Amino acid sequence: MKLFSNHLYIVSTPIGNLDDITLRALDVLKNSDIILCEDTRRSIKLLSYYRIKKKLISYHKFNEKKKLPNIIEYFNEGKILSLISDAGTPLLSDPGRLLVNECLKNSIQITPVPGVSSITASISISGFNDKFVFYGFLPKKENELNKTLFSLSTNAFTQVFFVPSKKINFYIKSFKKYFSGRKILIAKEITKIHEAFIRENVDELKLFKNPLKGELTIVISEKNKEIEIFDEQKIVNKIKKYLKKYSLKDTVELILETEKINKKKVYDLCLKVKNEKNS
Repeated sequence: MKLFSNHLYIVSTPIGNLDDITLRALDVLKNSDIILCEDTRRSIKLLSYYRIKKKLISYHKFNEKKKLPNIIEYFNEGKILSLISDAGTPLLSDPGRLLVNECLKNSIQITPVPGVSSITASISISGFNDKFVFYGFLPKKENELNKTLFSLSTNAFTQVFFVPSKKINFYIKSFKKYFSGRKILIAKEITKIHEAFIRENVDELKLFKNPLKGELTIVISEKNKEIEIFDEQKIVNKIKKYLKKYSLKDTVELILETEKINKKKVYDLCLKVKNEKNS
C-alpha cells in the first residue's frame, strides 16, 4: 500500500484485544514516518506486538496546542504522519480535533483508517434502536450533570455515554431520575479477559457494592412511546382518593389501569402519599 506525504492518517486501534486491528491499519503504521499517540507507554505495547518500530510523539489534550507548529513542520518536510489514540477510533472523546482543523487550514489531506470503536461495538449488541446520540464523557459535577441529562432525556433516541467505573453509582442515581422507563446496557472491559455486559431496566438497576474496573460504555435505550409524560399532581390526587378505600397494592393497580406510566414510579408515589398521610 502506497502512502502519501502531506497526509495525516487517522488510524483506529484495538480497545483491548490486540488482535482487533485491520490489515490496512498495520500497513499504514508500518509505513508512517511518525506516529502521534496519547501515551507512548501504551502505544509501544501495540507496536511491539506487531514488531513495528517508528518514531512516537506524545500528543494529548494537555500539549496538543503546543505541539501543532512542530507537527505542521513535519508535513512541510514531506513526512507521513499517523494519529492513534490509546484505544479505539481517534477524536471520539480523544484529542485530535485541533490537529485536524489545523491540517485543513494548511491544505493537508486527512485520511481515516476505520476500525474498532466501543461505541459501535456496544450499540451492536444492545438490542436497542440503532438511531443513537453519542455524548461522550458525562459531566463530573452534579449541577452540570443534571442540566445535561435533563436536556438529553427529552431526546427519544438511544444514547451512549462514557463514564469512569469508579463513579458508576453516582451516575446510576441520575440515570434513574432522568431515564425512568428505559433500559440500560453497561459494557465493561470490551474485548478484554473480564469483558462483561450488564443489562437491566433503569428503574430496577441497583448500585454496585464492589467497584468496577476500567472505562465503561453506557447505552440507554430509546424512549418507550407507551410511557407518557404524566401530570404528577393529577396522579397524586387519584392516589389520595383510592387510599381512603383500598390497600397500597390495589391503589397501584387501579392507577395503572388508567395511566400508561412506569409501575415503580406509581408505587413510589403511592408509598410517598401513604407515608405523608400517616406522619
